[in-house]
Parts: sequence; C-alpha cells; structure tokens
Amino acid sequence: MSASTPRKTPTPALTTPIVLLMATATGLVVASNYYAQPLLHTISQQFGLSETAAGAIVMTAQLGYALGLMLLVPLGDMVERRSLIVVMTLLSACGLLISGFANSFPMLLIGTALTAILSVVAQVLVPFAATLAAPEQRGKAVGTVMSGLLLGILLARTVAGGLGNLGSWRIVYWVAFVLLVLTTGALWRVLPRHKPQNHLSYTGLLASIFHLYAREPQFRARSLLGALTFAAFSMFWTPLTFLLASPPYSYSDGTIGLFGLAGAAGALAANRFGRLSDQGHGNLATRLGLALMAASWLLLALGAHYLAALIIGVVVLDMMIQGVHITNQTSLYRLQPEARGRLTAGYMTSYFLGGAAGSMAASALYAAAGWLAVCAGGALVCVIGLVYALCSPSARLPENHPTAPER
Repeated sequence: MSASTPRKTPTPALTTPIVLLMATATGLVVASNYYAQPLLHTISQQFGLSETAAGAIVMTAQLGYALGLMLLVPLGDMVERRSLIVVMTLLSACGLLISGFANSFPMLLIGTALTAILSVVAQVLVPFAATLAAPEQRGKAVGTVMSGLLLGILLARTVAGGLGNLGSWRIVYWVAFVLLVLTTGALWRVLPRHKPQNHLSYTGLLASIFHLYAREPQFRARSLLGALTFAAFSMFWTPLTFLLASPPYSYSDGTIGLFGLAGAAGALAANRFGRLSDQGHGNLATRLGLALMAASWLLLALGAHYLAALIIGVVVLDMMIQGVHITNQTSLYRLQPEARGRLTAGYMTSYFLGGAAGSMAASALYAAAGWLAVCAGGALVCVIGLVYALCSPSARLPENHPTAPER
C-alpha cells in the first residue's frame, strides 16, 4: 500500500501546454544531430574531406545516439525524470558549443558525439508523455511529441542551411546552443516531478532490456521494423546533399536546407497513425506505411533529374516512415508500462543502429554508383520490411481492440 502512494501523488494529468513543451524540446534536442547534413558539402571543403569521410559526421551522430539510448534512456525507469531530462538537455547543449568552436575535424566529431549521446533525452520525454497520458489518449500524445521530433529532424536542415548562408556553418551550432539552454529552463519550470517505482540497480536495468527482448516477440519484431524504416530514412537524407550540390541542381546550402520543409510534411502523419493505433488498426497502418515507402523510391529515382518527383517522393517517404514509427512505439508502450524507458531504449537503439547502417550503405552506394544505386538499395530495404510485416506473426498487433488494457 505504501509503495503505491508515491506513484499517484506526483503524477498530474498530461495537459496541452506540457505536451507542446515536450514536443518542442524533443524537436530541438534531436535537431542537434542533423544540423550538419545540409552543410556537409561546406564542412568537407573546409576540412579537406572526401564525400565518404564527411558522411562520418552523420554516422557519428547516429552511433552516439544509439550508445546513449542503450546506456542513458533506461535511467528513466530508475531516477526522477524531470531532473534527468534537464541535466541531459543542458549537457547536450555543451556538445553543440564544442562543435561550434571546433578547429579540427576530430574536435567536430567529439562535439557531435557528445551532443548525440545526451540528446537521447528526447527518448526519455516520449515514454514520460505516455506515462502521463490517459490510456485512450496515449497514441495521440505519443504522436504529438513524435511530431515535434520529426519536425526537429527535418527543419534542422532548413534552419542550418539558412543560417549557414549568413556567413559560417558555425553560426548554426551557436544558435542551437542558446535555444537548448532556454529550453532547459522551460523544462525545469513546467515538467512535473516523477519518480518511477522501480528498485532495480543500473546494471539490472540494462540486463532487463535483453530479458525483454527474450520474452517479448513483439518487442523484437517492432525493433527490427524500426531499424529497417530508419535505415531507409538515412539512405535518402545522407547523400541528398551531394545530389543537390551537383549538376543539374547545383544548389547552395540554404536551398538544400529547404528540402527539410518538404520532409516535414511527414509530421502530419504522426497523430493520424497514433489515432489508428488507438482504434486498433495498427497492422493496417504498418503495412500501408511500408508499401508506400517502397513505392516512394521510384519517385526519388526520377528525382535525379525531375525536381517535382523528388519533392513528392520526400513527402511520401517521410510521412510513411513517421507513421510506422508511431505505430511501433504505441504498440510497445502497451506491453509493460513499468518498463517503458527500457522498451524505448531497446527499440530506439535498434532504430538508430539501422540509421547508421543506412548512412554507411548510402555513402558507399553513392560513391560507387551514384543516386540510382542509393534508390535501389532504399527500395530493397523497404520491401524487406513489408514482407516481414506481412509474414511474421510477431509483427502483428491485436486488431479491433482500441485502448487495449495494459499488462
């Protein structure tokens, strides 16, 4: 009885202002890992890097994020969440400052890695929103916060390209540092305090992630689908800068960054797919998303010469990737409510490992055979995900059971 009392007292209802702040903070902190993408051409020129070497910036961010997911996100099931969120956000901002003042490529990679490792605070905010939300609103709440995350990923390119045109790519990192510091103050003032009722040690928390993988087939299946979808996402965005900086486009950094606006349309799918999951149609959302992702690569291939095809392909690809991601997360948060931090850690680690693999594959494919090879590889990844979703019983969710009870 005494153990249940502290659980109820400090957990207020999830209000609209709190959801919006969570979405904003999630977007800003995750954006820190993507500012470099429209600037890769400029950064590679300054440090004398090849296209493949410049891709190491993106790969470092994704691998650092994966490391933070595994080592830091599980702390959300162990320590007071508001304090954890505030400290991680502030330290992530420090990594931006190192990147902004980097006078060598290794120093830039160090700043990138520090920011990436700590920016996993976004994945502490998402399950926190799921915890505060009422069960029948959980998909919508997760979708809203994840909309902020996707907008951060995509608009980071637009903002970075615009600020980069003002004089230096370093300005991007300085402005981002200031924004994160201000966000830290807002999080401290607005977020409720919440101490999870979990008595596992830190090593026990980490070990339990592997136990969850062993016990929950749906956790394994959805983690694999997440890895495949984010691999496809990274396979498009990593080499896009080089495509757009070369003929027939020959765009500037600022113009390249505007493509993030087209991709930001994917955020529109977040709430819709979250509602579909709340209503028990998660399988339909998953299969539709993967099928349209595969089809979008045909448009993206045409985009090597036709701008309209490239823009439409970007919108469809990002919208469906976000939709499948929301469906994955909503399904996982119904498995074990007391383990949401660890479920997020395991799932998102797979997700960003997939992204890192996609970045590496895309850089190699583009260097070896150009844009069409990248598109063929991306389409293959999506087809593999679709076949798995159709054929694997573990990937299927219970249908027509909206707001399924938690177990």
